[in-house]
Amino acid sequence: MHAGKTSGRVPRPVALVLATLFAALALLGVGSSVASASTDPSEEPSGPVLSIGGILRDGDDPVEGVEITVEGGGFEQTAISDENGRWSVEVPEEGDYTVTLDPDTLPDGLDLRDPERTTANVSADEWQTNSISRLFPLGEDTRQTSGFADLFLQRLVSGLNFGLLVALAAIGITLIFGTTGLNNFAHGEMVTFGGILSWVFAVLLGLNIFIAIPIVVILGAAFGYLQDTVLWRPLRRKGVKLVQAMIVSIGLAIFLRYFYLFMVGGDTKTMNVGLSDAIVIGPVRITTGSLLSMGLSVVVLVAVGLFLTRTRTGKATRAVSDNPSLAAASGIDVDRIIRTVWIIAGGLAGLAGVMLALYRQVSWDMGQQVLLLMFAAVTLGGLGSAYGALVGSIVVGLFVELSTLFIPADLKYAAALIVLIVVLLVRPQGILGRRERIG
Repeated sequence: MHAGKTSGRVPRPVALVLATLFAALALLGVGSSVASASTDPSEEPSGPVLSIGGILRDGDDPVEGVEITVEGGGFEQTAISDENGRWSVEVPEEGDYTVTLDPDTLPDGLDLRDPERTTANVSADEWQTNSISRLFPLGEDTRQTSGFADLFLQRLVSGLNFGLLVALAAIGITLIFGTTGLNNFAHGEMVTFGGILSWVFAVLLGLNIFIAIPIVVILGAAFGYLQDTVLWRPLRRKGVKLVQAMIVSIGLAIFLRYFYLFMVGGDTKTMNVGLSDAIVIGPVRITTGSLLSMGLSVVVLVAVGLFLTRTRTGKATRAVSDNPSLAAASGIDVDRIIRTVWIIAGGLAGLAGVMLALYRQVSWDMGQQVLLLMFAAVTLGGLGSAYGALVGSIVVGLFVELSTLFIPADLKYAAALIVLIVVLLVRPQGILGRRERIG
């Protein structure tokens, strides 16, 4: 790892950062306990709360007062849909259950789309709460079949949104690699950190999402600072090689991933923050959450670009990335620049976690699921190039979404990696990478 001037003393702000981070992580455990204890205070919970539920709608209108019975393994309970069309039944154990809708309780003039489909089989397990929005379709099918051009535009917008999201995290990876030479495999867990904290602040604590976002970014930046101060700077001082440091990052990623699993559980957390309303622009349907994600991502990415090109610290960062030894000889405090890069990378990863939570909900391994795409974007754009990471992320995001027009959705991530291989065969240094002389 690149080494610069270092000090043997740990800065005093580390204590404050540690206290803040551990307090935030403690909230995860407290929040999980509160959520699991909010069922019936008179009963002692014996394990994870399992439930089967759904939403009944006639088009966009909720259907109230419909009886739905869940039975299986000697258990039977009936739920009635509320004014929002929602129904839910807590089940005693994981397993298969039969869900039955009573058609006699449907409002007058409303029938099941398939009159023969009054029952359905649903599985419940401790890792997932089943929530089915279209288990029993009601009324006439008013959906319109979209043409290829409409689907293309919809996927194009979705791909741009996903690409900007990946770019927020990928730029942090490329800045760390450029200044230290480290491929940080724990960067996905920094994204997860931001996603989980956004759920804690916005859902469990009920903060407005626009207040939660800057808090998460600050804590993410503090997490990056903490990692460098406690782990990576001591390793640089000891002269640890890059391969060894990379293995340390893999170990850190595994530890953090399962720590998150222990703290928040394995079920997917829903980000109900009032940003799910859809806006229709021609053939494109986009949620307010996606619009927020795209707009905020563009603003932040432009700000990062201006920081790297217009500020003294940004220019010093590029100098360290180009040649650390020459930068140190010219009077640049390399260690301070690396510390700044870790802070920026942590903040960007935290913001990416919030955007990913709005895009795909919150889970304990959400960052790990997109880690390879981050590295693909960085490699595709050119290692060590922040602008290359942005371009690579957009290419990856667009290809991931547009590929679903031709191949099964399960293969879309694999297809993006195939594009990476093809591009590197033609241009090994990446799209914006610099060709290196050998010999």
